[in-house]
Amino acid sequence: MTGMPGINGRSDLDVPTKQTPVRVARAASEIGSHLADWRRMQNLTAVQVAERADISRDTLRRLEHGDPGVSLGTVLGVARALGALDRVVDALDPYQTDLGRARAASALPKRVRH
Repeated sequence: MTGMPGINGRSDLDVPTKQTPVRVARAASEIGSHLADWRRMQNLTAVQVAERADISRDTLRRLEHGDPGVSLGTVLGVARALGALDRVVDALDPYQTDLGRARAASALPKRVRH
């Protein structure tokens, strides 16, 4: 199958895709594995979690297998369905770090400009 010619006579199929950075791919894989472990620890089937998260079973499979293209909303919805949403939110709380605690006393700027 060939794509229709696009700009400069190139086929739509010739458009290069962005490469996912290795660390991002590794993190997506680890997060997916952790969520799958949470699901199995609670003796929940993939169908049960997918229904609770209002996603398809295939989307849950993609997430659990480390697809970095799965949306943030999907990740959060699955975390909620597994009772782990607060852990996800807390893991990203900047005030739980040494830098965050050191800067907590000072007001954060609305914007950072360079």
